[in-house]
Amino acid sequence: MTGRYPGVHDWYFTFGQSQIHSCKGVTLDRDSVVKITGTNEQARNKMFELFGPKWGMQYHADEFNAQCFPRGVVLEFDVTEARHEQDA
Repeated sequence: MTGRYPGVHDWYFTFGQSQIHSCKGVTLDRDSVVKITGTNEQARNKMFELFGPKWGMQYHADEFNAQCFPRGVVLEFDVTEARHEQDA
């Protein structure tokens, strides 16, 4: 599924009101964001790998409003690099 934004892009993922996670020593909650660079499918797969179904929304960079999230981006992943490392 390529969707509205085919190819590699920055994707922003948020969490629900009561969803609190810890990943790589960082606490994530409703006020924080995870940024993942990759295709839509790669980015979603990474979120499910990290948090299962316990996250809120996915936004393309063109649609994301950072002002709504006081803590901002607290974790970043580039799944395109991980893909290349696996292929090597």
